[in-house]
Amino acid sequence: MASLLRWVAVVWLALTPPLAVADVPTVAVASSLQFAFPELIERFHATTGERVRVNYGASGTFRRQIAQQAPFELFLSADEASVLALYEAGVTQDAGVVYAIGHLVWLQPAGQGTLPPATAPLAAVEQAIATYQAGEGRPRVALANPEHAPYGVAARQALEHAGLWEASAPLRVMGENVSQAARFALTDEARGGLVAYSLALAPTLVEQAEYVRIPADWHAPLRQRMVLLPQAGDTARAFHAWLQGEEARAILARFGFQAPGAAAAR
Repeated sequence: MASLLRWVAVVWLALTPPLAVADVPTVAVASSLQFAFPELIERFHATTGERVRVNYGASGTFRRQIAQQAPFELFLSADEASVLALYEAGVTQDAGVVYAIGHLVWLQPAGQGTLPPATAPLAAVEQAIATYQAGEGRPRVALANPEHAPYGVAARQALEHAGLWEASAPLRVMGENVSQAARFALTDEARGGLVAYSLALAPTLVEQAEYVRIPADWHAPLRQRMVLLPQAGDTARAFHAWLQGEEARAILARFGFQAPGAAAAR
């Protein structure tokens, strides 16, 4: 009898879904938000009692995964194009909403060369190119891959604006996402890199890095859009709404994200 009861218990546990886990929605989040997001989900939990599970990555990668029915309930992209392409393909609930405007910076290891001035923020790239062309070394310049990372697209546009894209080709090292590009930018082999302003403000980087802002008109606006996906449940919907509120926008502002509709910083 005891054996039968144990067998019934095992079968019941096997067939019973893990409700507590299943109720936690998975959110696809652009890696530019990696340092801001822990505080966002902590405050959301404190306010509502609800939790979300987060996957970080490149927006273009998430776009492909969502198009292939990845089980995300909410997607926070680092651009608009990824969300709008999914909307046009009919795999989102609507066209989404812009939740923040991102910014680009030149990031370099603290004390490793002179920090470029605001009037010439890519002077370090020019110096790296000159060093390489003189045969005196190969200092690397990091950026996210423009093929699937919006901050990589902005980095390429900034380098093109400064006339440095072609000449910097032998020096470029590309991260799969902007967070990885920031790690590459701070290695011993690198002169620095073009990454998200939000990453430069991360507490873990403050003591080991320094940065200078890239003018906003050197690249297309980094309008970051989010969207609910068809399987979104109540918690994902509540989080989506909460992210548009004052508390969430105040947290994002501390990590360098501009609120939608605010005057653009130059």
